[in-house]
Amino acid sequence: MLSKTMNKALNEQIKIEGQSSNIYLAMASWAEIQPGLEGVTEFLYMHSDEERMHMLKLIHFVNERGGFAETPAFEKPSLTYPSVHHAFKELLAHEIFVSESINELVDQALKEKDYATHNFLQWYVSEQIEEERLARTCNDKLEMIGDDKSGLYLFDRDILTLSQEGEKA
Repeated sequence: MLSKTMNKALNEQIKIEGQSSNIYLAMASWAEIQPGLEGVTEFLYMHSDEERMHMLKLIHFVNERGGFAETPAFEKPSLTYPSVHHAFKELLAHEIFVSESINELVDQALKEKDYATHNFLQWYVSEQIEEERLARTCNDKLEMIGDDKSGLYLFDRDILTLSQEGEKA
């Protein structure tokens, strides 16, 4: 059984994961209308779907543990970006924020001696390591590219490979 405090904290994480999905969905929509960013677009749509699945996994866990998972309202995300690099800087900053939130949940679970929740959250800890690594890799590559359009072309072509490599790591 979840404590009221843990239930509330997990509901906040549900909101964060759903907001993540919404942010990446908005980024994908923006990328889709930019010329030549088909790979980036697909990457961001896939990332949005993945974040939604993270939210659903939390919802199921809360309800299975005797809590009540709330479906949250989301804030309207940014709809446009000055560049792909700007969007990916925002993506990295957001992933770091999500990691910090997961770490706070783990800390709360340990304080409450809620080992079932602690065990469940370890998947999110591992997932966030992967998410941050992928976001950093993308940002590093975009930094190397600078304003070179041919570099951006190659980045767009290769981004899905980066994503698949991250899943294998």
